[in-house]
Amino acid sequence: QVQLVESGGGSVQAGGSLTLACVVSGVTFSGNCMGWFRQSPRKEREGVALIWTGVRATWTGDSVKARFTISKVSNTLSLQMDSLKAEDSDIYLCAATRMTSGCSRSAMGYWGQGTQVTVSS
Repeated sequence: QVQLVESGGGSVQAGGSLTLACVVSGVTFSGNCMGWFRQSPRKEREGVALIWTGVRATWTGDSVKARFTISKVSNTLSLQMDSLKAEDSDIYLCAATRMTSGCSRSAMGYWGQGTQVTVSS
């Protein structure tokens, strides 16, 4: 059974940092795409950062560029979040594709339960 379990969320002041971790069990991903998404009520799930595990290429969204960094070591996907802003407050979810092609939100076949990030201004 494939499981993605996030941790590292919490409350922080604006300007602070948090590091999220997503531990994968039940499968060894190779050549697929993994990423972090965020969602709050009444908003669509938004892609934050993606990584192609085969070539280690990454993408970060415009709203978090230069502040968030995605990385993967062994079975753990991480998101380093610096210079946090109040608008970064959301539930952050880890996801992975089942196949080696595609990296969009609709291509993600595995999802974690999410971890809450709250940034106070």
